[in-house]
Amino acid sequence: MLDWAQIDTVLLDMDGTLLDLHFDNHFWLEHLPLRWSEISGISLADAKAQLQSEYAELNGKIQWYCLDYWGERLQLPITELKREVMDKIQMRPDVPAFLTALKQSGRDIVLVTNAHPDSLSLKLERTDLAKYIDTLVSTHEFGVTKESWALWQKLQQRLGFNNDTTLFVDDSLPILTAAQNFGIKHLLAVANPDSQQHARTINEFPAITDYTPLLQDILAHSKLRATAN
Repeated sequence: MLDWAQIDTVLLDMDGTLLDLHFDNHFWLEHLPLRWSEISGISLADAKAQLQSEYAELNGKIQWYCLDYWGERLQLPITELKREVMDKIQMRPDVPAFLTALKQSGRDIVLVTNAHPDSLSLKLERTDLAKYIDTLVSTHEFGVTKESWALWQKLQQRLGFNNDTTLFVDDSLPILTAAQNFGIKHLLAVANPDSQQHARTINEFPAITDYTPLLQDILAHSKLRATAN
């Protein structure tokens, strides 16, 4: 599926790729509409319908991922509302072994997320991600999302990765397509980002539902071993 002998750098999405997307889906589709309905007095059905419409309009734009934007738009403390259901923030069960193998193999591991810095902080507080990953990047520092070619240009300028020896893993097909258009050679899709939903059929990119089958090849093509030789 992947030529690990050619991969030096691994860029990883967070939500749906390393963490179960169920938290985010539950928060944006259920919990936020409920709390907005309770606080504003509008019906739950209207709250859901209005938010769904706005989500669709902002899809792929920085505002969609921006907690400051939604806090001002809804006049709600978004981060505090996330804390109300933060028990749902969980790493995918196959991720610790996957990240451990990547780390042991000597590859550069970078988290690249569209999540707002406050959301990233909350998830780092709740999980052990920071134990495995040294470089954590929120695209908000660049003002553009992973759906944009400009983000990849800015990210490459900052990190200095080589397109030909870089793997990017994400659950979003539009984002994977953007990375492909930029020239990232190695791409991997996650077909089951939400543990409460069925896995998707993905034909556009190599796809996994479990990282476990990758571990042997990752370690067999260790960059530390290559350097030692």
